[in-house]
Amino acid sequence: NREVMGATNPANAAEGTIRKVHALSIGENSVHGSDAPETAAQEIKYWFSDTEIVG
Repeated sequence: NREVMGATNPANAAEGTIRKVHALSIGENSVHGSDAPETAAQEIKYWFSDTEIVG
């Protein structure tokens, strides 16, 4: 969830979040969170084939 990921800009992310700890910049920020279930469905298809999705 977004609380674990941290703010998109790692400079603004809370201590201990993934982006604060691992991100190099806004563009290289280690994680991605979709803004809506519909967007997530499109993005998942972009990165994964149907055989890679379990559940």
